[in-house]
Amino acid sequence: MDKQRTSQQNRSLYLYFELLAETLNDAGLDMKKVLKPSIDIRWTKENIKNYLWKPIQNSMYGTKSTTELTTKDIDAIYDVLNRHLGQKLHVESIPFPNIEALMDYERIAGRVTKK
Repeated sequence: MDKQRTSQQNRSLYLYFELLAETLNDAGLDMKKVLKPSIDIRWTKENIKNYLWKPIQNSMYGTKSTTELTTKDIDAIYDVLNRHLGQKLHVESIPFPNIEALMDYERIAGRVTKK
């Protein structure tokens, strides 16, 4: 049985959402260009989760919440999304944040809490 995602992987998942939102916005690929042609909407990490990640998740695993994912599930969904964005929109691949990248980001953003 696959293990449930860790809190570090959860934080990495949300960092990935944020980094992808910045990348799509910087490339001029707002939500209109990716999803709907009628209105300009900038990407946010919440939009990434709800409009890109979760539809793939639901299609692959029939789950609606990211809390239901295993570490293996997250890797598989990331691979599908990353490949799609590269092939269809020519968006440069964003590596899934590892623990070092996550800690650096949290330190820079002032999000590190002392234990």
